[in-house]
Amino acid sequence: MNRWKFAALSVSLGIVLVLAAVGLASAGSGEAGPVTGGPGIEVGKESHHDLSLPLRDMKPLPVLPSADRHEANENPLIMDVSALEQHVDPVAQTEMAPLAMPAPSLTFDGIAFPGVVCNCAPPDPNGDVGPNHYVQTVNTAFQIWSKNGVSVYGPAAISTLWQGFGGQCETRNDGDPIVLYDPLADRWLISQFTAISPYHECIAVSQTADPTGAWYRYAFQLSTSAFPDYPKFGVWPDGYYMSVNWFNNGLTYGGPRPYVFDRVAMLNGQTATFQTTAAALGSGVRPFLPADLDGSTPPPAGAPNTFVGTPAPAGALPLYRFHVDWGTPANSTFTGPVNLAGAAYNALCPLTRNCVPQNGTNSKLDAIGDRMMYRAAYRNFGEHESLVTNMTVKYGGVAAVRWYELRGLNTVPGIYQQGTYRPNAAWRWMGSAAMDGNGNIAVGFSVSSTALKPQIRYAGRLAGDPLNTLARGEALLHAGTGSQVGTGSRWGDYSMLAVDPSDNCTFWYTNEYYSATGQFNWRTRVGTFKYPGCVPTQ
Repeated sequence: MNRWKFAALSVSLGIVLVLAAVGLASAGSGEAGPVTGGPGIEVGKESHHDLSLPLRDMKPLPVLPSADRHEANENPLIMDVSALEQHVDPVAQTEMAPLAMPAPSLTFDGIAFPGVVCNCAPPDPNGDVGPNHYVQTVNTAFQIWSKNGVSVYGPAAISTLWQGFGGQCETRNDGDPIVLYDPLADRWLISQFTAISPYHECIAVSQTADPTGAWYRYAFQLSTSAFPDYPKFGVWPDGYYMSVNWFNNGLTYGGPRPYVFDRVAMLNGQTATFQTTAAALGSGVRPFLPADLDGSTPPPAGAPNTFVGTPAPAGALPLYRFHVDWGTPANSTFTGPVNLAGAAYNALCPLTRNCVPQNGTNSKLDAIGDRMMYRAAYRNFGEHESLVTNMTVKYGGVAAVRWYELRGLNTVPGIYQQGTYRPNAAWRWMGSAAMDGNGNIAVGFSVSSTALKPQIRYAGRLAGDPLNTLARGEALLHAGTGSQVGTGSRWGDYSMLAVDPSDNCTFWYTNEYYSATGQFNWRTRVGTFKYPGCVPTQ
């Protein structure tokens, strides 16, 4: 008997997958256990692709304010009965380490409300860095800066990229965006979903290293009556991997579902296919994230992409492997889970996500403690592989950041170190973790309490520090001077920490804050820092 009981709250979209299974066959929508072979893999084909004009020659679509202020499509709370269990957390860090984190070397404002078409909350801030640019996406806009923080394009509606493309990718601008720099190809990827049927994932890949140049544009239809929510991407040599949370009839959580898109075809502007499991993995499977490559050293030849699942409160952390064979899809496999023996934790706000307090108001913020937080950042050091990620848990009655470093992903996988970062009584959540080329780890996050308006901080450790601790203390990236009130309880839904490929030392972090207390006037901030002893690598 399945002991997990999940529920999803407040979504108005629905399910049943229709995919191109080599011959555009219809896929089932029922729950399924983990898939272990080619027969459980389905193949789909793009709806359309083309090559855009150079972005610098395209007029940015207007991002003017309007009276239509609302929360973005609801991101349903995924609950299970185990979240109510109480555990002893054996890896809690309850004291602040000496304050040795480097100060920010550069900070500047990212996209701010109302620089978005939807006039919505939350902003979904994320951004990545390349050799010459920093690109940020939010709900539902993007902007490009030089690396000294000078804007070179935007802010503009993400649908600007799809001008002249046709279909929903041009006419819709629904958000949940992701931007990634592909370090192996020196190219960029920008994506967002469409939130009405037929549900598409719109993916653009830059034709060159210059994000202001032309883009190969793709529309992939994933479903006609299912809502593939919360798409998260990872760069891998053989594909662009994506996870979504699958919702039957807009209300019932059907589990996560993995996808992979043909990276080589998309880098060359060719007809592209995708592969996925025959159905979502079922309501007893918690959300997961695909591994996203950092650095210029690829994983071992032929290595599958690792999907990192959300651990159970008792500690078991599940890993899945997606091996794709584009030439012979019957040889593709999605296997797992392999459950790693993680430390137990206590779930944060298991019955509601709006529980994070703020200074000066009784309005609470969205905690999203039911899933791993973006990214699952992978790096290959040659003698070992590492993957770092994080989630939000509860310790001592407040939100805390549980972070992990995994190793042996393609040999004998295990948790190399882990910790629950709760150095004082402030609430820390909405984290993002990454590792530089020297093996030093940083974690960015939001901080709030009844005594603090929400602000942006980061903590970290050097590779030689004692295991299971963020031993460098923490630093302030930006202090918010306002709190979020009214109906805009949503926060995040994610943030992003990236590492500069030019030196593999400099961290770039973006998250949200408020400069004045209000309902729909969020801001985003971008900041950089690096450890003084980091030796640049390629």
